[in-house]
Parts: sequence; C-alpha cells; structure tokens
Amino acid sequence: MRNLKLLKSLRSSELQGPGSPQCFSVRADTGSLLIASQYSITEYDPRTGQVVSEASLTADSSSQRMSACLATASGDVVLFNLNTCQVGGAENVGSVDSGLTSMSWSPDEELVILTTGQETIIMMTKDFEPITEVGIHQDDFGEGKFITVGWGKKETQFHGSEGKQAAHKKIQEVQPAVAWDDRRPRVTWRGDGQLFAVSAICPQTGARKIRVWNREGVLQATSEPINGLEQALCWKPSGSLIASTQRHANKHSVVFMEKNGLLHGDFTLPFNKDQAKVKELLWNSDSTVLAVWLEDMAAGEDGQVNSHSKFSKISVGRDPQKAPVCVCWDPERPLQLHAVSCSWTSITYDWGWMTERSPGLDATDNANVAVIDGEKILVTSFRQCVVPPPMSSFELQLTSPVNQVTFLCRPQGTNQVAAFTANGQILIYSQGRLTKLAECFVLPSKMTLLDDPLALRQLLWLEDELFVGVSSGLLPTSSTLQMLRPVQDATETLGVRAAVEVDGVVVSVVHCSQTGTVALQLEDGQIRKLVWDCPEPSVEDWRDSSGCRINFPVPCIQTALCSISGEECLLGLMDRSHLYAGDTELASNVCSFAVCNDFLLITTHSHTCRCLHLGTLTVKGGTKTSKWRVERGSRIVTVVPQDTRVILQLPRGNLETVHHRVLVLAQLRTWLDSLRFRDAFECMRKLRINLNLIYDHNPKVFLEKIQTFITQLNSINHINLFLTELKEEDTTSSMYPRPESSSIQQQPSSGQKKVDVVCDALRNAMESMDPNKFCLSILTAHVKKTVPELEIALQKVHELRENPPEAPGAVSAEEALKYLLFLVSKSQKDPKEYLPFLNMLKSLEPNYQRYTIDKHLKRYKKALLHLSKCGQSGNFLTSLSISPHIHQPLEHISKVLPGQLSFPSEEVLPPAR
Repeated sequence: MRNLKLLKSLRSSELQGPGSPQCFSVRADTGSLLIASQYSITEYDPRTGQVVSEASLTADSSSQRMSACLATASGDVVLFNLNTCQVGGAENVGSVDSGLTSMSWSPDEELVILTTGQETIIMMTKDFEPITEVGIHQDDFGEGKFITVGWGKKETQFHGSEGKQAAHKKIQEVQPAVAWDDRRPRVTWRGDGQLFAVSAICPQTGARKIRVWNREGVLQATSEPINGLEQALCWKPSGSLIASTQRHANKHSVVFMEKNGLLHGDFTLPFNKDQAKVKELLWNSDSTVLAVWLEDMAAGEDGQVNSHSKFSKISVGRDPQKAPVCVCWDPERPLQLHAVSCSWTSITYDWGWMTERSPGLDATDNANVAVIDGEKILVTSFRQCVVPPPMSSFELQLTSPVNQVTFLCRPQGTNQVAAFTANGQILIYSQGRLTKLAECFVLPSKMTLLDDPLALRQLLWLEDELFVGVSSGLLPTSSTLQMLRPVQDATETLGVRAAVEVDGVVVSVVHCSQTGTVALQLEDGQIRKLVWDCPEPSVEDWRDSSGCRINFPVPCIQTALCSISGEECLLGLMDRSHLYAGDTELASNVCSFAVCNDFLLITTHSHTCRCLHLGTLTVKGGTKTSKWRVERGSRIVTVVPQDTRVILQLPRGNLETVHHRVLVLAQLRTWLDSLRFRDAFECMRKLRINLNLIYDHNPKVFLEKIQTFITQLNSINHINLFLTELKEEDTTSSMYPRPESSSIQQQPSSGQKKVDVVCDALRNAMESMDPNKFCLSILTAHVKKTVPELEIALQKVHELRENPPEAPGAVSAEEALKYLLFLVSKSQKDPKEYLPFLNMLKSLEPNYQRYTIDKHLKRYKKALLHLSKCGQSGNFLTSLSISPHIHQPLEHISKVLPGQLSFPSEEVLPPAR
C-alpha cells in the first residue's frame, strides 16, 4: 500500500546539439547521458549541466568496453570509444546490405542481437563475431511446443463459464496491425540474458506475433494469435512476464505473457482506446515499476508517462511542446527516470516509495492509509476494518490524475486528506458523518495552483490553510520551500505567502505532530529544520542538545521524527536497510519502521517485528527489544493510535494484523491508569492476557475504585471469569514486568493473601450494590478464597430458598445451588478414589449419613448432633471413640442433650491430647 512519490527532479535546458535527439542511453559507470541525433552524439552530465564530450555517433553504451555502439538504418554498426573526445574515436565494425531495423545488447553485454531489413536475426558476440543468423518468421512453434495426448475431443471438454457453445465457437481472424504501427521489430531480453523475445509483423496476417528465442538462437515458443497486439514490448527483468499492449473493441490494455507465449493477466489503461497510443513500455531495473510512454492521437505528441506498480499511476506531463522523444530508466538507480525532449531539454526524475498514512496520535484518528490509483484515491480506515488491497474502505473519484496525497497535520483533524492533481489543483476532502461510505467525504474547496504538475513536490499540509511544498531553486543544486495560503481576494487560488531558499536539493519533508517540528533532508543526507511558525520562515541546521550539527551519513529513503530519551531526533532508513538516528546507526537489516507514541517498531529481513521503547533507547547504542515473529519481507503499513493493532503488508500483498505484546501491555497500562477497566478487560480476554494484571498493576487504586470496576464490567460472567483467574502470583514481577519509566511502585506485602483481599473486596462491594443481581459472583468470591467458604455459600443458598427474591431476573435457590455444585465439582481426584465412599454413604441411615460426612470433614460438634438423632439402634459411639478430638465435643453435647447418650467405658476411650 505504497505510492510513488517524487523526491527530486532535475531539468536542464542548456544542452544544445545539431539536429534533434533520436535516441539515448545512460552510461552506467558515470551516470551521464549519451544522446544521439541525426548528425552527432553528445555525452551530457545532467547533474553538472556540462557536455562531457561530443562526436559524430552513439546509441547504446557498453560499460565493460568503455564504448558506445550505434546501429544505423543503412546497416552500419559503429563503435565509439568513450575515453576519447575526438571524432576519430568512432570505428565502423560492420555493415549489413539490407539495413538494420533494431539492435539490442544482452544484460551481461556478451551478445548483441541485430534485426535486418530481410526479416532475419543476427546474433553476434561482444567482439562482433557472428554466431548465427535465422529468420524471424518460423513455421514451427519452437522447442516448447505443447504436447497433445489425445484425451477426448474439444466438444466433450470442460469450457468453464463459457459453456459448451465455446466448443463450436469459430476462431476470429486476427486483424492487421494498426496504421500508426512503425512495423519495426522489437527485441527485449530477459534479466538473466538466457532468453530474448522478438515482436514482428507476420507476413501472412499483417498482425504482430511474439517469438521467444534462447541464447543459442534456437526458437523456444511462439505466441498465440492475439487480435490488436501492438508494437510495445518489454520483458520484466525478474524474468516472470513479457509486457505488451493490446487494443480491444472497448478498451486499451497492457497484457502480460509467459515465456511459452500464453497470456497471463492484464490491466486496463485509464483512457479510451482511441485517445492515446502506446509508444513504449519500460520496466525499471528491479521490476517494481512499469512505465507506459503514451502519445496523444488527437493532438500529436503528448509526452505522458504513466508508471504502473499495482495501483500507482503518476502522470509526468501532457504539454505537447515539452513532449519527450527519448525515455529510459537508469540502470543503477531503479527509481530514476530520464527523459529528453525534442528541444534538447534533459529531465531526470527521482522517485521513492512512500506510505501515506494519517499522522494522528489520539483515538479520533481513523488510521487512514491512502493509495493513488490514477484518477482515484483508495482510502482504508484501519481503525474500523482491515480491507486488503486491491479493495479499500471507500474511493475518492477525481477528474484528473492524482500526483500526491497528504493528510492534515493538525491534531483532531488528521482524517482530512488533500490531493494534488496533474492539472495543478489541490482538492480537499474532509470526513463527514454520513451513513454511506461513498458520501462520507465532501469537497469544501478547490484551489488552482501551478501549470506544471511536477513543479511542486513533497507537499505537506501543516494547517487548515497552510501548505508547504518544494520546488526547484534558482540553481540546479538548490531548492525553494513554497509556503502556500489562499489568496484573500480569490479564496479558491493559492498564493505564495513566503519562499525560503535552501542550499541543497530537498528530498524529504517530515512533520512531528507532538512538537510541530518540520525537518528537511537534502540529497546528500544533510538535515535542516524549518522554522515555519513565525512571520519570516527560515531554515537552520539541525543540532543536538549540545549544539553539534547532526546529519545522516548517507541519504535515507524514509524519515520520521521522534523523541529519544527526551531529545528530538530524525530517524532515517537507507536503501541498504540501515536505520539511523541522526548520524548514529540504531539497527541493521531493517525492512520498514514506524513511530507510535513512545515506541519504535521495525520489521527486519530476519522474520521479526521488533519494538523498542524510545524512553530507554540511547543513540549511543543499546536497548531492550521485544521480538515478534512475522513473515520475511513484511512491511509496516500503519499502527492504529491508542490501540494495540499493527497492520503489516506481506510480500504477496495481503495484509496481516498483529498485536505486539509490548504495545498491548503499554495500552493496557494506559487504560488501567485512566480507569477504563472494561476496555482493558475486553482486550485482555481477547488477547489472552492474564487478568491478574488488572489488580497487580495498581492494587491500591483497584481497591479504591472497585465499584467502578464492577459497574463497567456489568456482567456476571465477566466478574466470575476475573475471580476464577485470581492467583497469588504478582504478574508485574513475573509475566509482565513494569517498564523502567513506570511511576507506580510495587506495593509492599501486607501479610494478607492477594486472592482473599480481592475476593472480600469484590464481595463486599457487590453485596452493597445489588446482592440479588450479583448473587452468583458473590458465591464465586466465597468459593475462590484460599480456604473456600463453602458453608457460608451453602447458607446463602439456603437463605435464597427460605426467602426467594422478588426482583425480576434474580437468581433462584435451585440455580444458585447448581452453580455452586459446578464450582465445587472441579476435582482432580480419580473417580475410583471417591466412588466407593459415595456408594457407602448412600447405604446409610440419613442421620448417620450426615454424621459420617461431618466426621469426614472433622466437624465433630455437628457430627455428634446428627449422631444423637440416630436413636439407640447401633453402638455408634464406639465407632466415634477412635477420634482423639471427640472428648470436648462429647462433653458439650451431653450437656445439651442430657440422658440421650450412653458413654462407653473409660478403657475404651483414648486419652485426651
């Protein structure tokens, strides 16, 4: 769920040469551009704006040979030595009489493919020694021809949703290529250099057909007949798919093929089929972005370049006067795009991946994440739901392609989003309270900005009527910060309130919601601070508490502000997976990171998600971290503020929600400190956190606010669950240690047992609030004590039976007794141990049965009372005399019931102890 964001652009109009540019290549070792016109070749460095050398020829460069190679339509192959600046450095290494239509070097620069005017392919080594020559058009399918084993007929096969009529459907004839097709062959190599594909016009049908060849020049596969296939062709460097374009009756699509020539997916271009034509497709070096070079069919050259990676489509330009004649990706920097216009203007764009998330820190923030999809913005509110891409919570439909999107930085307003479109407008959407998601955002204003859609980058929405953007400075090595506010006389037009020059190219701008600080990063890693909340905004160096200047050692692709041990720092993640806090490295092997309140979350390439506490983190190294196992390559999308959820996007694109234990405990402590017992209880019950933490976190406050606890839970089952999980163990000392920065001190032991204290406190509170409503919980409190008060519990059940409550919903004596039996039935004994005893009790006379039970429980006074009711049948006192504790109860009962007991002789009774 990332967007392509323009980091910087470099435009130079100082280059001039004879003729007009025809093609160009990027020199990998120096980064300079080799531009070829009809009459000359020019090596140009766009960073310095200087012409390095100029000669008569060049088109494709070879870094190994330090030379450039040019193929002409007349059939000449010319090699030019880049180490010399003279015309004599060019060498004609060969010629083809029929002329050349294309040339392509393998990725390892060991082989070169030439297509000739006689529709043949010539494969040569890097020293231009011929290897083979074959015809482009072959009757055979290739070595990868599909094998038919003859199982069944077409009429009896399964045809899916098309039904059986598909077996009788006639194959439509392939239409010839469109009139504007240049009819030249296109050659593209797979990233490993083992296969290459050729798209050429078939002589029989007049339509394009793609054939795949191996490194030895042997045909491997031929594409199936595809109606409307166009000239653009590019093999994904990772090797999985070949991209081309297809024109349908009602749409225009980019189609993907496998190496066996079969179609494998497509996506529709965001315009009508007769609105534009595709000149070229260009994959970048790491296969993450596909650039589509378009030409307007109504107004001639358009120069629109859209980059497609899942849902990011960035419009580069639509001015016919500035249309590019050459476009290519940089071979070393995957997200750097070069373009040269017909007027010799050189433009270099540097893009970066960014996740646009709402910056709120409180519960009012919906944890929104916005994804640009052409003329739409896909917004997902992760506080309410987790919607995996390509779906979203809702869509914002605009009338122009969206180049940038940003959320308002003001607290309590972070759910508002602003979109900067290709037609130079900023559209603001604020979230309303409507029932339909499609209408929950309204458009309060529309602001006209600039004519150039990419002249303003790094847009930041600081206040309701204040935007900050970065534009090119007066020099190529400088930038200008534009402070934009609505014009007083024209409220729908933005004006520049202030412009601040920065000595350096700004590549990132970040804001801290807690402190209001705005930090800038320059292209060389230097850090600056923007002082914007004053009449005259200014830029100053970033310094630490001791006054020393702080800069990144290398440029970083992601930055964020946070406070480490009380000092504000700028975090940066470089493309080599090193995480820095200023000039100090915090961690390596980092995939992504996010700052959430007092914590820094990072995902690593070693299958872990780590959580670091910023309060104890030191930039000099060292902190306690908590690990959570995740899938390798997972990236943090967002962290829901004032919650426990961390949203991760896995390499396959699906989303996963994890509750990191450190964040969970921190949030629980926050809820318990603010007496939000119900929120804490629900979270602990769902995430299987020991409920003893509710009391152990702050015993004194819990006992003081125990009625608040009962009122918030307001559930007999929840209170019973809390009581049954009580243990003597202090969870803040064992399972969930307190953080070092905690202000709550551990309570000294009072001598009383924790379970008894909590049970008595809850029982007393419930009896004072509503004893009928909390009857079952009161019974649980009696039974849960370290010495279960079963008699008291039974007495309460007996009272219920004698005086049943009249309140509606009150518990009856039968229900209370069943519940009490359920509580005491949880025995760990084997049934073989107590079943004989129970069977023996069933065979006794009722009074003697009660006597036996009381004696077993060592309740001798009650045993004698029941024994006295047994009458004179049997010498029961003889069996009772074996107990050494019977003398005093026996004397007591003899006084209560004189003449009803016959005592055995003295020699029978054992001596009293």
